[in-house]
Amino acid sequence: MTTTTLAYRLGDPDWEQRSPVLIGKGIVIGAVFRWHRDWLTVTSAGEHNLGRPEKGRRGVPRAAALAAAGQVAAAYAAGHITAVSLEAVTAAVPVLDGPVPLLHPRMPHSDRNLKAAATVMAAVALYRWRPFTGFPGSDNPWWQECELCGWQGPRYWSHQRGRNGEPPSTHRHPGSKTAPDGCVGDAKVRELIAAYGK
Repeated sequence: MTTTTLAYRLGDPDWEQRSPVLIGKGIVIGAVFRWHRDWLTVTSAGEHNLGRPEKGRRGVPRAAALAAAGQVAAAYAAGHITAVSLEAVTAAVPVLDGPVPLLHPRMPHSDRNLKAAATVMAAVALYRWRPFTGFPGSDNPWWQECELCGWQGPRYWSHQRGRNGEPPSTHRHPGSKTAPDGCVGDAKVRELIAAYGK
């Protein structure tokens, strides 16, 4: 049995941290990304969960991404998948189109997840963020809009929430054209969000 080795590389990740798998002069054959601790691939054959990589080694996320990309390349070399457009394997920026569901479509609808999502959604509203999708879990990118200045981008709930009963940091997000200093400033954030005064 002959095994074909195909040279591949990872492209720049999108907002959801999906890295395209590229061969040759920019031919897209899929994408790889992390969801919680699992690694997933997206190809012409659809989405596939590869599971969790080994723990306890330095560089595991990069090694896991390259291993997942290697599986995509092997599937392409074997003729199991075809080249695709970049748009087919990367995440488009979400657009608000009606009410936002409580949970992201990948999140299991368990009592625990529903309870956590309801708590998080209440906190997000309290601190004046507008989510564009359901809650994806604490460690996955979540597209949101800052209601104080209009900035939009991915946030991680694990970075947004306060610690040890304290409110979250008043540094809300990176700078943008409309908010070069990263929102409206510490004093204004405290003035506009009543929860900081408690």
